[in-house]
Amino acid sequence: MRPDDFFESIESPVLPGITKQRLNSDLLEQVRRGPLNGRTDVDVAIALALLIDSELKVYGTTGNTQMTNLQMRQALLSLKSVLSRLHIDADISFRDFETFRSWWIDNGASGSWRARRDLVNKVFGPIHDALSEMEERGMTSHLVEPITPHQRTGWPQVDIEIAELRRHFDAARTPQDYRAVGLDCVAVLNAVSTAAFDPTINLREGESEPPVDNTKNRLERVIEDSLVGQDDKALRKHVRALIEFAQEVKHSTTPSRRDAGIAADGVIQLANVMRRLLEEA
Repeated sequence: MRPDDFFESIESPVLPGITKQRLNSDLLEQVRRGPLNGRTDVDVAIALALLIDSELKVYGTTGNTQMTNLQMRQALLSLKSVLSRLHIDADISFRDFETFRSWWIDNGASGSWRARRDLVNKVFGPIHDALSEMEERGMTSHLVEPITPHQRTGWPQVDIEIAELRRHFDAARTPQDYRAVGLDCVAVLNAVSTAAFDPTINLREGESEPPVDNTKNRLERVIEDSLVGQDDKALRKHVRALIEFAQEVKHSTTPSRRDAGIAADGVIQLANVMRRLLEEA
């Protein structure tokens, strides 16, 4: 996403065929309320931070900005919202152009364009650095994708939980965040347990259905009934190990990004293994 993407072309009411650029306030409001469809919060934040940085520097030098005071206020609110979702602390002490001017005066930059630009760099430099780090980390740390051409399992609740898991992992930055990823992993496991276990097939006479969160027993039974006459020990052992590691991350006090990533990759793999097992039985 680029800074220009926050503007839209509108036709001149007096000169047909002539268009001009106007800030897309609806798009900014969408950003403030939550992630955009088809865009990561990191991509959006990078473009929006660059736009605001540039506009503040223009205001502090020539004053020929593309935004009004009200539009800058909306843009800053949207930026703060998306940075909050990414757990990036932003020390922005002004709300719009007018309060930005008061702020630079209070900080001794009333007589120097360079001093104003330096102040903007001091505020936005750490934001740009944090976003660049997250972008680079995202390029090298995506979660596993299924080997099959299907990008979804076809089990609606499982697909919802996996999507949430991916989103939370991309934004995770602290041990608390990574522990929350462990919770998401368990949510995926429970959804798979619900979707894969069929009481009419997987229960023996006189048995009661195990609770949904008794994932190991339920999925081992599904494997047993899907591989009748075949040696299923290795697969059952593999599934148990994936479940146990996800539970470890959930309960860990200091999980790392690597721990969370392994657990997340594992449960995504497990979901696709179970789907393949049942579809190709």
